[in-house]
Amino acid sequence: MTDEAPRTYKSWLKGEVKSIQREYTQPVPLLADDGTLLAAGWARHMLFDYESKNVRPHSRFKEWEFYQVSNGRFTVQVNLAKIAVGGFVSAVLIDLKNPNTKNTPGAGVIVNSTAFFIGSKKYVMPVKGDVPNNIKYSVNGIGKADFEFDTQKNRRTLYFKSEAKGKPVECSFEMDIPDELENITTVLPFEGKKSSFFMTMKQNCMPCSGSLRWGEEVYSFSKNDSFCCLDWGRVNAPHRLVWYWGNGSTRLTDSEGRQHIFGFEITWGIGDESFATETCLFLDGKVHKLGAVDVEVFPKPDKYMQPWHFLSEDGRFNMTMSPFYDQHSDMNALVLRMHCHQLHGLWNGTVVLDDGATLEIKDMYAFCEYVENRW
Repeated sequence: MTDEAPRTYKSWLKGEVKSIQREYTQPVPLLADDGTLLAAGWARHMLFDYESKNVRPHSRFKEWEFYQVSNGRFTVQVNLAKIAVGGFVSAVLIDLKNPNTKNTPGAGVIVNSTAFFIGSKKYVMPVKGDVPNNIKYSVNGIGKADFEFDTQKNRRTLYFKSEAKGKPVECSFEMDIPDELENITTVLPFEGKKSSFFMTMKQNCMPCSGSLRWGEEVYSFSKNDSFCCLDWGRVNAPHRLVWYWGNGSTRLTDSEGRQHIFGFEITWGIGDESFATETCLFLDGKVHKLGAVDVEVFPKPDKYMQPWHFLSEDGRFNMTMSPFYDQHSDMNALVLRMHCHQLHGLWNGTVVLDDGATLEIKDMYAFCEYVENRW
């Protein structure tokens, strides 16, 4: 895959692109015994059943749980990721008001505490992300950390304890899971690769409270203004990937003064999107499915801080992000590279629900990232 925009935005205006949205409403096997992918599409809950031993080749299997908590001023990212040979757990605190005018990787990061481990069999991760489960381990490898991710019916909790720059780091968060909260789970195949797949679940609209303590400094988050999103992934993908990921949650007040929780999820550029796209709106816990989304102007190499105009092929997502912060990271080591521009900004425009109702969005805080990875 070349490092280029994966689709042609303007072709949609001519009606040349129409994605098929294959929705699964009942549990379905993901993989055959020989690793062949059996199901591709999307669901409102984690309905894809799999056993990791069926992944072929298992050396390409990756698992992660990435939580991002933000109030529009500060962001905390808590991540557990592993591949066949090892992995890491981390907690990162970012100051979104750091202007990062020189586009320097890591600018704005206040805390970055990461512990690496060798070998992955000890760190067992759940096969479903939206049912009660618990992950609790201590890492004593390159760095030390204690962590626990706990999911119950109506709440999730995160705990992480380590150190950074010689000072202790400890964070604890709790997020609400409203009754019958839906997510978007997608399985994307890769053309010509019968056993490759990219399965992710995005869970939005979870009000979140908690804090991160670094030495004597404490950064607090309230459910009144903070949300957490979960990026849950189990993938068997090619070495080289390019993608966009945009996501946000907020509260909207209707004409009668009632509050609603609104969110969106837009991801594209990964695999074969013939069966589904990872694009939807959320309103009061329910998914409103969208067609494919793209950005009008490819941001690389020097347009990241300019406005990004997004449009869906069905016209139901028409939004512009005005960035105020670029969380730029770049890890390059031989055959491995993780290069990301995660743009945080204010979003304005319109979205259309399944029933045809139009919502006007004004100055909503959210993000979109552009990523080039070799991993």
